[in-house]
Amino acid sequence: MSTRDEILAAVRAALGPRPADVDRIRREAAALLDDPASIRPALLADSRVDAFVARATAPKVAATVDRIGDAGAFPSAVGRYLAARGIAPTVALQPAQLLKAMDWSGFELHDGPAADEVAAVGVARWGVAETGSLVFHSDAQTPVLTHFLPLHHIVLLHAGRILAYLEDYAQAVQGTRPPRNVNLVTGASGTTDIEGSLVLGAHGPRHLHIVIAGA
Repeated sequence: MSTRDEILAAVRAALGPRPADVDRIRREAAALLDDPASIRPALLADSRVDAFVARATAPKVAATVDRIGDAGAFPSAVGRYLAARGIAPTVALQPAQLLKAMDWSGFELHDGPAADEVAAVGVARWGVAETGSLVFHSDAQTPVLTHFLPLHHIVLLHAGRILAYLEDYAQAVQGTRPPRNVNLVTGASGTTDIEGSLVLGAHGPRHLHIVIAGA
């Protein structure tokens, strides 16, 4: 018997026989579903947009947020962000028709972010107020590397696409054809593996800037 087997055997012996009460488990699960508000954490604000902003800009998430009246002002918001950081207006543009149709005068655009890409621009499918997360579905207009290669990732999010809780996303896609890949991006890439200190940009963008369009 291996050491692993000995440890597991000791755990089983300590727990003793514990037959599952299927009916009790079913009743407890049903009770939770009957009152989801009792098990959901409170959002950080009354409105979903304000709650999303509060969570996304919290230190542990470390994103920045801008607000614009409508999506047509997105290129100007991208220009302001880059200029404030002294970054040239050269970006990898996610090949989404929504973005391609915008006026990118004054920008140098290219498809597909390079490994050393400074800035990339994209659009999120949903936002989640509970966690400050962005949801991306991979497809021909949403290559996955756009979310992970650039140093600065600048993302358009429509206010009406902000969901309250993560399970609301599951409900929103119920019955639809699943994508090949789903990415939930929560803030800038970070790790605390080294001495417990937060290091940004470890596995992806060091800076995530979210531009919310609409009220």
